[in-house]
Amino acid sequence: MAISREKKEKIVADLVEEFSRSQALIMTDYRGLKVEEMRTLRNRLREESCGYHVVKNSLVKLAMEKVGLPFEETLFAGPTAIGFCYQDVVAPAKALVNYAKETKTLLIRGGLMGSRIVSEGEIISLSQLPSRDELLAQMIAQLQAPLVGLVNVLSDSLRALIYLLQARAEQMEPQG
Repeated sequence: MAISREKKEKIVADLVEEFSRSQALIMTDYRGLKVEEMRTLRNRLREESCGYHVVKNSLVKLAMEKVGLPFEETLFAGPTAIGFCYQDVVAPAKALVNYAKETKTLLIRGGLMGSRIVSEGEIISLSQLPSRDELLAQMIAQLQAPLVGLVNVLSDSLRALIYLLQARAEQMEPQG
């Protein structure tokens, strides 16, 4: 069934809005995925604040031209679904790459980071990086380390003084 011109324009407008909100796009070939597998994948990506939509390549091309993004034909050869990374880029890449390994059906084609085209290998490398939350935790630990060291040094001196005074008090008890 053909899509009306108005509906196509609405889809293109929605895609333009999605492209402008996204930090990165990950293009996949979803052929062979069952409906339940697709639902599972979407749920995993939703947890990572990522959208995942099956798109019509010709409409994506129009939307990308409107936004000024490069359109690489190899990324859109055959049926395409796009992962829209709204906040963190690493977590959705991890989710897609891990799901592709699990199912052996989903294929990562590549993507866009900003206006730069990235290959499948770069997406896989990106998925191996620590997530945003892990990096924040590492940074906080690095910032805390000197302060924890200072507290330990200061408390060790006080602790040593207390032990010395306690030992002296114990020495003086038997005398009187």
